[in-house]
Amino acid sequence: MNIGEAAAASGVSAKMIRYYETLGLVSPGRTGANYRVYGEDDVHRLRFIRRARSLGFSMEETERLLALWDDKTRASAEVKRLASAHIADLNRKIAEMRGMVDTLSDLVSCCHGDARPNCPILADLAGDEGAAKRKAKGRAAKG
Repeated sequence: MNIGEAAAASGVSAKMIRYYETLGLVSPGRTGANYRVYGEDDVHRLRFIRRARSLGFSMEETERLLALWDDKTRASAEVKRLASAHIADLNRKIAEMRGMVDTLSDLVSCCHGDARPNCPILADLAGDEGAAKRKAKGRAAKG
């Protein structure tokens, strides 16, 4: 199948397929006219890559997972280690985002959102120390 058909079958754009080829993740055959020819194995690899990327694995991690998938003598312990490390990384990112949500929620609750020009959100973004103190004082009064 040609690259357009492989893209349709795998759910990966032709542009990304070419990129993955430059990384050596897929190696399609070539016709006499030098057109790429993809087989079912190539489509399966592309689906693997798409799924790994959709779970947030980096390209480096995806490449390692592909190598493990290709190695039929591999121990599943290495795959589990990679996935567990990725879970830990995702949990760190989630905690960081929760902190962002908490901070923004505090700032939004301090903002009157009316015609006044004063805005604690903008003051905080600008690094206004007074705004940070007022925000902390407001939280202390609530709690």
